[in-house]
Amino acid sequence: MARLESEIQRRIIQRLEAEGWYVVKLILTNRPGIPDLMALKNGKAFFVEVKRPGQRARELQEYRMKELRSRGFECEVWSG
Repeated sequence: MARLESEIQRRIIQRLEAEGWYVVKLILTNRPGIPDLMALKNGKAFFVEVKRPGQRARELQEYRMKELRSRGFECEVWSG
């Protein structure tokens, strides 16, 4: 049975927090398509779009990640 995205997010958050990151789950923002998680540490931020295995980011999500990258932020798609 495929894992739920919420379960995958929980594991990613636990992993990042164990590495010292301050993780914020982005739920409702003024920017639809923004990645699911924002991780902060030592004055840096990076963004994670969480997907179930075999899924890809939607076109709008890819666009938002491109916007963030153009502003100097790292963005990745992680799956469980």
